[in-house]
Amino acid sequence: MDRSMSRILLCLFFFLPLASQVGAEKGIDSFDLLAVEKSRILPKAKSYLREMPRTVTADLCDRSEGDAHDFYSEGDYWWPNPKDPDGPYIRRDGETNPANFIAHRKSMIRLSELIGTLVSAYLITGEEKFARHAARHLCAWFVEENTKMRPSLLYGQAIKGKHTGRSIGIIDTLHLVEVARGAKKLAASPSYRSSDQQAVQAWFSQYLNWINTHEYGLKEKLHPNNHGVCWSLQAAAFADLVGNSKVMDWIRGQFKTEYLAKMMDESGGFPAELKRTKPYGYSLFILDAMAGVAELASTESENLWKFVTPEGRSMAKGMSFIYPYVVNKDSWPYEKDIMYWEEWPVRHPSLLFSGLRLGNYSHLQTWKKLEADPTTFEVLRNLPLRHPMLWVSAHQTP
Repeated sequence: MDRSMSRILLCLFFFLPLASQVGAEKGIDSFDLLAVEKSRILPKAKSYLREMPRTVTADLCDRSEGDAHDFYSEGDYWWPNPKDPDGPYIRRDGETNPANFIAHRKSMIRLSELIGTLVSAYLITGEEKFARHAARHLCAWFVEENTKMRPSLLYGQAIKGKHTGRSIGIIDTLHLVEVARGAKKLAASPSYRSSDQQAVQAWFSQYLNWINTHEYGLKEKLHPNNHGVCWSLQAAAFADLVGNSKVMDWIRGQFKTEYLAKMMDESGGFPAELKRTKPYGYSLFILDAMAGVAELASTESENLWKFVTPEGRSMAKGMSFIYPYVVNKDSWPYEKDIMYWEEWPVRHPSLLFSGLRLGNYSHLQTWKKLEADPTTFEVLRNLPLRHPMLWVSAHQTP
């Protein structure tokens, strides 16, 4: 089989399911995701072919209790105490300390952007140069002994004078979700050797086990706000990659009985997020995470997008709550976010997924109009799903 025929078959394999699911929904048949993404992805992907891997081993903070292979970060909203400058930090909710160590976060966000873009370009074009370079980054992070990250998170969200690491630090690896998605999509490429695939899957299996057994992971797993949802989003992506059906079954139950039934209110809002000092940004963030979980954990027999609790709570209700304020942010009836109010909204995956899964063309049109590639770090760290080509064919719309 020649190269051009291989490319045609790859494109047909990938895009026919998308055409089927888009065409099946009345009123959204004119939506062309490929056209939207192709013009965005390919120029970036070509430039990324020059980008070399940079893992956690490239940056070491002297405040970290770990070694070069341990991911390290510091609590966003913790600051020096003016009354005791050398003492333990104090909390200022919603106000990010610019002196925090964020090098590992930046490297992981960069990895997510590189893998998401390169794999998307491979799916669009079938060109092995994109797959080959994506595989190089995966191997640096998860296979090569000198540069790979340790599959644990003991030192995330540390606080000077208080904690060397915390359970909520696990949210920092949210940017591995699209890395796992990319690794799964890349499996068809001959440039991604089977031995490397096995090693990458082994890493994610070990990390999934860690967040599901270590005390930090177990606490985060049941956290009653966006942290718990983000645990499930990560666990679902990793479980999907390594084939862990037991974890996926638990997530489906949690989505129904906790995230919708208990965390969402009768209006479709999330009270735990609305009471924060950045209620708008957190409301967008949790719905994006919920949408990602619904994409990953839904099956033909259990469609989380269509599930409704006895009290009427559902993803449709959540989207109905937030959508008017995406279209017109000035109508937001709650307090404005203490920081980064102007930077939201952007191209939120919840708009795209709900548009496709619930047949809402307005959501798709709004999604197209918003910023696809934000540059503000605060926005990027709260927008882990930025590459729809990794997602749209995850399963057929029932």
